[in-house]
Amino acid sequence: MAGINLVKGQKIDLTKGNAGLSKVIVGLGWDPVEASRGFFGVKKQANVDCDASALLLSEDGKLLKKTNLVCFHNKQSACNSVVHSGDNLTGEGDGDDEQISVNLAAIPSDIHKVLVVVNIYDAVNRKQDFGMIKSAYIRVMNAAGNNELIRFNLSDNYTGFTALICGELYRNGGEWKFSAIGEGSHAAHINQLAERYI
Repeated sequence: MAGINLVKGQKIDLTKGNAGLSKVIVGLGWDPVEASRGFFGVKKQANVDCDASALLLSEDGKLLKKTNLVCFHNKQSACNSVVHSGDNLTGEGDGDDEQISVNLAAIPSDIHKVLVVVNIYDAVNRKQDFGMIKSAYIRVMNAAGNNELIRFNLSDNYTGFTALICGELYRNGGEWKFSAIGEGSHAAHINQLAERYI
């Protein structure tokens, strides 16, 4: 079953209309732009290594502990409620390139947001940015059955940006909602992006 397609800035209830929803999978996907053809044939382009991460933030949007950053070098939060599937180095192939499992019921009460971001590994040295990526999306699935609940296609022009703030799961009263953000940013490494929330 196809989920609801969101547009930038749209917010939607996740748990309110889905009784019993407690575990979700956040899937992110992208494809490299095809290499350009030069005078002497196809110009070889280095793989663009996009890395998905989740920042577990407090009510006022702060990263309170280093272990609240879940990424390729710290694959699960200290509370075990957020787990990263591992690093995809190329973005090639169909389906999600990286996934982050979120157990909404197990997230500690001091965490109010799970911000999902993607950055390009070693972007400065490789001279890469999100203009070299196409067909990027973020989606949220019910972990029980993998039914897609929502999808947000990141279709803006992100040329020049090395990081994307894709979306966030956030508490609203006793429910969880999702916000489609889709903002480009500059951060050569996930740790630099995380520092903005300290």
